[in-house]
Amino acid sequence: MCFQEFLKQTSSCYNAELESVDFRNKYEEARIKINSWVEKQTQDKIKDLVEEGILNNITTLVLVNAIYFKGTWEQQILKSWSEKAHFRLNKLKTQMKTQNFIIFCIFILEMPYEGKELNMLIFLPREILDDSTGLERLEKLLTYEKFMEWTSPEKMDLTKVDVCLPRFQMEEKHNLKKVLTRMGMVDAFDDRKCNFSGKMCENLFLFEATHKSVVEMNEEGIEVAAATEASFCYLRTTAKQYFTADHPFLFFNCHNLNRNILFTGRFCSPCVRIS
Repeated sequence: MCFQEFLKQTSSCYNAELESVDFRNKYEEARIKINSWVEKQTQDKIKDLVEEGILNNITTLVLVNAIYFKGTWEQQILKSWSEKAHFRLNKLKTQMKTQNFIIFCIFILEMPYEGKELNMLIFLPREILDDSTGLERLEKLLTYEKFMEWTSPEKMDLTKVDVCLPRFQMEEKHNLKKVLTRMGMVDAFDDRKCNFSGKMCENLFLFEATHKSVVEMNEEGIEVAAATEASFCYLRTTAKQYFTADHPFLFFNCHNLNRNILFTGRFCSPCVRIS
């Protein structure tokens, strides 16, 4: 495949465009331009993705992608119902055992967005275990297969339930170079070993990789931006008629038709904003 055909396919399949900039003489101007593009794509939620010092006069290529999602609950939570409440982080000395196996219980809540094409799933540990918040154990147990099994339509009951969720806004930035290197992607960052000659010119190596995301949830819905998101709800429970997320939980945004996970996050404390 020639380079022009490659660009054509990336444009048609991924809406990706190539833009020429002068890194050699105007790399700071290019940095500002890239950040401006990211801000526009994420509705001003993500600023300064590329920090000063990342680009220089030997920079050859920068790959940037951004995503923005704003979902409104199908049945909005009334702001007049909002009130202050405690968010539990303390560890309780309670656990259930049977035949030497700890019974680990979770509640799963599904909240659809307008149009019902997308939904949010919240995985809430039933109790805060004595050796953790319960979230750590949930994360160790959770696999893709278990996720699909637990959230299958056959196991999710349509139930009228009172929902209590915290408002929150989280902002995180990750250096993906460290993460990818630990995962085994080492040669790409090594100028002596890397090989990107298939679709790019030779002598290129990956210098830096950064990911930044912002998630905000309130009574109206959830707003998500990332660059490199009430009465009738689905509740996986038989006895409980309320869902109170007053301790750490996992959340997932999913596509209903194919059940793909669009993004996922972990909410641990309403008092901490990570940047």
